[in-house]
Amino acid sequence: MHFKKTLAALALVFGSGVLQAETIRIAIGTQDTTINCATGGLLIRELKLLDKYLPKDGKYKDAKYDIVWKNFTSGPPLTNEMVADKLDIGTMADFPGALNAAAFKKAGKKSVFITALSGSPQGSGNGLVVPIDSPVTSLAALKGKSISVPFGSTAHSMLLRALKAQGLDPERDVNLVSQSPEVGGSALQGHKIDAHADFVPFAELFTYRGFARKIYDGAQANAPTFHGTLVSAEYAKKYPEIVVAFLRAAIEADRLIAAEPEKYSELIAKVTGIESEVNYLFHGPLGLQTRDFTFKPEYRTALKTAIETLALLKRNDVPLTADEVIDDRYIREAFKQSGLDYDKQLKSYGKLPLVAKDAQSAVAIKDFNRATQVWVEGEPKVRNYVSPESALFAVREAEKAGRKIRVVFVHDRQSGLKLLANQAWFARSPNGQIDAYLEKDAAEKSAQKSGGTVVNFASTFASSTAKLAAR
Repeated sequence: MHFKKTLAALALVFGSGVLQAETIRIAIGTQDTTINCATGGLLIRELKLLDKYLPKDGKYKDAKYDIVWKNFTSGPPLTNEMVADKLDIGTMADFPGALNAAAFKKAGKKSVFITALSGSPQGSGNGLVVPIDSPVTSLAALKGKSISVPFGSTAHSMLLRALKAQGLDPERDVNLVSQSPEVGGSALQGHKIDAHADFVPFAELFTYRGFARKIYDGAQANAPTFHGTLVSAEYAKKYPEIVVAFLRAAIEADRLIAAEPEKYSELIAKVTGIESEVNYLFHGPLGLQTRDFTFKPEYRTALKTAIETLALLKRNDVPLTADEVIDDRYIREAFKQSGLDYDKQLKSYGKLPLVAKDAQSAVAIKDFNRATQVWVEGEPKVRNYVSPESALFAVREAEKAGRKIRVVFVHDRQSGLKLLANQAWFARSPNGQIDAYLEKDAAEKSAQKSGGTVVNFASTFASSTAKLAAR
C-alpha cells in the first residue's frame, strides 16, 4: 500500500502518542568509503543536514535527540550492530541488504529498505581488476586463477553471475578467496592474487592509484545493483517522522552535490582519503552510477537476485522476498514534503545530465559517448569537450602553459560508461578520430573496421600527461 496522504496520516497509522521529554536515539551506520552512499550518510553528517529536518513540534515538542554516527567498511558488521539494536539505520548494497533482512527475520524482527541512494540498472559500480602488469585482459582468461572478493558483498554476487555467464564454475574453475578491499589492494600490489572483484569505488580507486587495471565492469553482466538505506521496521513504526526527516536530509544532500559535484567530491576526499577525481567519476555528470532514491523495477530485481544468491550460497535460513524487504512509504512522503514527484522520478532513467559546451570551441556537447572531461590542477571546475580529439588539443595547450592535469575522463564508445582515460583503450582511425573503450578487444574490433590502430592513453595523450598512466 502506498501512502498518498500527509505525514499526519502516517502518524495516525503508526501511532501519535505525545512524547514527554523523551530522548530519542537516532543511531546511523554509514559506509563512508563506499562513496556512492554519500548522500545517505557522509554528507548528511558533515553538513549537519539531519538537524534541519528533525520534527520539533507536535508530539516531538519536548523530545531531545541523541544522534549517533558510526562508520563501517562493509555491510555485514553494520548488520550485526543493527540486529543487536545498537543501530537504527544503516546503508549498504543489495546483497548485504538481503543478508541484513534475513538476519533480522531469523532474530524474529524485521528490517526494510526505505530508499535507494545510488545504483545502476545495468550493474555498473562493481568491477574486476588485475595487477597493472598482468597479461590478462578478459574474465575468460582467469580460468584456473585466484580471484579475491569480499564475501557477502554485492561484488561477490556480481562475480558469481559473471563467472557463470562465461561458462566458468566458481567452485572448480577458479579459486575464490575472501578479501576486504584493503587486503585485496595489497594482494594485487604484491601479486599474491590474479584478480580482485569489489564494489564502489575500489575497482576505479585501485586503477586510479596505478597498481591495477580494470578488465570487467558489472554492467557487462547486466546485473542491476544499488546501494540504499535500511531501517529497523520497529523503529520506523515508532518514529515515522524521524525516518522521513532523515530522507529529506538525504534529498537535500543529493541536490547539493548535483549542483556542485567538484566541491563535494573534494569534501568526500577530505573525509575518506579517496581522491576527488574518483569521487567525481561517480558523482559528476554522466557518472559511473546514478544517484536515484526511487525503487526502480531493476533495483527490486537486484534484491530478488541477491536473495536467490543467498540460496546459492546456502545462507537462506529463512524465506524472504524482495517485496517484504522494500517499503517505499517513507521516501514517497519525503518526496512529497520536498515538493518532488516520486512517480515521475521512478520512470526516469537519466543520469545527472551534462549540459555544457566545448571549452575550446563553444560547440554544444550532444554525443555523450564521445564527451571528454579534463580537470586541470588549480581549477575549481572540470572542463568539458565534445570529443577526445578536442580535449587532447586543450591538454597539450594547458601543459605548454605549465599547467598540470589532474585527470581526464572519457566514455566507452559503445556503452557510454564513464572511464578514467589513463585506463582506457583507444581506437584511432585514419582520419584522426579517437574513440575510447573499456576492453581492448572492443578497441581492436573498432580499429580493424576503420583501418586504424589501437593505442593506450600514454600514446594518445602524449607529453607529461602520460605520467598519469603510471600513477
